[in-house]
Parts: sequence; C-alpha cells; structure tokens
Amino acid sequence: MLNTRREFLAASGLLAWSGAARAQSGPALRLGILGDLSGPYRDLSGLGTMACVRQAIADAGLSVSVEVVHADHQHKPDVGAAIARQWYDRDGVDAILEVNNSAIALAVADLAREKDKVFLATGPATADLHGPRCSPNHVHWTYDTWMLAHGAGTAAVRAGGDSWFFLTADYAFGHALQRDTARAVEAAGGKVLGQSRYPFPQTTDYSSFLLQAQASRAKVLGLANAGTDTVNCVKQAHEFGLTRRMKLVGLLCLLGDVRAMGAEAAQGLLLTEPFYWDLNNRTRAFTRRVLPRMPPNIYPSTNHAGAYSAVIHYLKAAAAMGPAQAKASGRAAIERMKALPTDDDCFGPGRVREDGRKIHPVYLFEVKPPAEVKAEWDLYRLAGTIEADQAMRPLAEGGCPLVRS
Repeated sequence: MLNTRREFLAASGLLAWSGAARAQSGPALRLGILGDLSGPYRDLSGLGTMACVRQAIADAGLSVSVEVVHADHQHKPDVGAAIARQWYDRDGVDAILEVNNSAIALAVADLAREKDKVFLATGPATADLHGPRCSPNHVHWTYDTWMLAHGAGTAAVRAGGDSWFFLTADYAFGHALQRDTARAVEAAGGKVLGQSRYPFPQTTDYSSFLLQAQASRAKVLGLANAGTDTVNCVKQAHEFGLTRRMKLVGLLCLLGDVRAMGAEAAQGLLLTEPFYWDLNNRTRAFTRRVLPRMPPNIYPSTNHAGAYSAVIHYLKAAAAMGPAQAKASGRAAIERMKALPTDDDCFGPGRVREDGRKIHPVYLFEVKPPAEVKAEWDLYRLAGTIEADQAMRPLAEGGCPLVRS
C-alpha cells in the first residue's frame, strides 16, 4: 500500500492527457507511460520517452485516435502498482508502457493479465518477463538481463577478462542481471571472485564497494546497475585509479549515462545496446526527426527507442484489428502484435516471439577515448554485432508456460 494518500496524489498528479492524430474514426486508444521522472533513470526515461511516443504516433500515420498520460513510479512498487491499477480500472488506459523498474514491471504484468489489458514492457530488464512470468497480455521489448549478460559477459571473457567481481543494485533487476551475467561468464570459461550489493536507490558513495572489488584482484568489474548509479560508479572508479587495473563492463549502460560520465572516465568501457543514434541511416533519420521533441541536451537512448518501436507496432496491430476490438481485449491485441512482423527506424526488421520477446540484433560497443570523440554525442565505437537469432535467450530455455513443448 502507499505510505500516504498524499504520496499517491503526488505521483498521479503528474498525469497530463495529450491528444494526437485526432481526425480519425473509432474510440481513442489511451497509452500510459509509467516511468522515472525524478530518480536515477530520469534522463533515460521521463520526458524523452514522451517525446519518442509522440513521434511514434506521428510516424505511424494511422487512422487511430491516441491519447497519452505520464506518471512517476518513484521506484516504489506500491506507488507504481497503485497508479497502474487506477489507470486500468478508472482512467481507461488500454496499454501501459516503459516501467523501468523490474519489481514494478512484474506487478504491472500481473495486473494487465488480470484486467485483460496491454503491457508494453519497454523499460524493465528482468528476463523473467518472457520466462516463467510470461503472459498473453504483455510483450518484453527493448533489452533483458540474459541479452545484456551474454553480450558483454561473453565478449569480455573472450577478450581475456576471465575473472569478475560484481557491484550490484540490491533489488530484482540487479539480482537478475548479476545472475545471468555470472552464468554467461562461467559458460565462457571465466569465474566470479565476489560481489557487493548496495542499497537501491539511496546509495551515492560507492567507495567501500569499489575497494572490495579492487581487493578481489578480479580483471573485470561488472556493474549490475543502471542510470546515475552506473555513472557514479564509473566516475568514482576512475578517480580511485581502479580503471587502470580492471576492465569495466556496464551491464545496462546507455548513451546518456556515458555522456554524463565523460569520455575521459568512460573510455574503454564495454556495453551492449540494441540502438545507437549513429548506427545506420535509419537510426540517424529517426534521431533527426525526434530531436526537436526531446528535452534540451538529451539524445534518444535505447530506452526511448524501445518505447518508440513498441508503440508503433502496437498502433499498427490496433489499426489492423480495429481500435474497438483492441480496447476490448488486451490479449487479442498482443496476439495481433505477435502475428505481424515488426519494422521501424530504431531496431529495423524483427518479430515478437511466442513468449512475448521482441527479437532484434544487439551491438557490442566500446566507449571511444577522448581524442576520437568528434561531437558531444559521438561516443561509441562498434565492436561487434550479435545477430537477432543469437542475441536473445533460446525459446526452449526460458520456461515460459505459453511455449508449446
């Protein structure tokens, strides 16, 4: 339950309906962006996601009326679940998206199934969403702990980083990311020498945890966290000289994080992402279109791109089946999303698998040294490509009850 009624009103008071694509037939579809507007993931979420959702509505070019609402989950499961329940029960929201907190996302997934609504899980990373906690009422879109772990973890071991220490946010996302990365490291022939788990989201000083990592003599420090936590860890590791002795791997590190670290502190950092604004002609074209809508000094990140991609596909499915039918059954809308191939300027061609996992390629990036950076957001060097059929956990290994054996 919420601590106080005032706390709930503070969160839900951020709601702001905005109409789009109004001259259409049929009932309006209502989208709810449940994200981080004030916490450690605010630059990867927040108003940037709203901008990309609006761009998706414009780019879809469909005869579907759409309204959007936004709220801050505050990284509190009771707050997030209460907002989602009100949206589904009282405010006519048909699909909730983003939810960049795995604990809250699992609760929203259960609510979507209970209410026969749609959940577009574009922000959470726990692979359980398309594993044992899969559902006919949600899709898992952008990234997940298995994908991130096997991309960066396997690559680092093959490059000689065969001993690891983990610095982990102490909640569902951090635990899952460490677990999946450790499995990937060990499968590739590496070993895990230790871990430190820190309280989330209140920790800002990581000095004691970094000293434990240094004392382990591991070759790699795996950061099982995200947002400003990752930024602060990398900055402090650089200040302590830790980066001269350990290779840092950002297990969920996005472009805005790297910019906040600065190229001097972040150089050499390894990370995996399915989207980078300067990856190809399509990503560059998307970025040119959406930048005027983005908050000042923010480029679209992978999280923003995931929201854009999922909303475009949801709207195409809703238009194909008719908005009234899409509103009547979230399960039917998800079935149509699985039946249609995906294609957008952020992720290119792909599909939604039987377990609800969106399938697309993933890229291994290394942060450039300062001498190679030509512009403020020119920060990545492409180090490798993981093709779509290899990037995601095999269907048979996830334990999703929707998958026929």
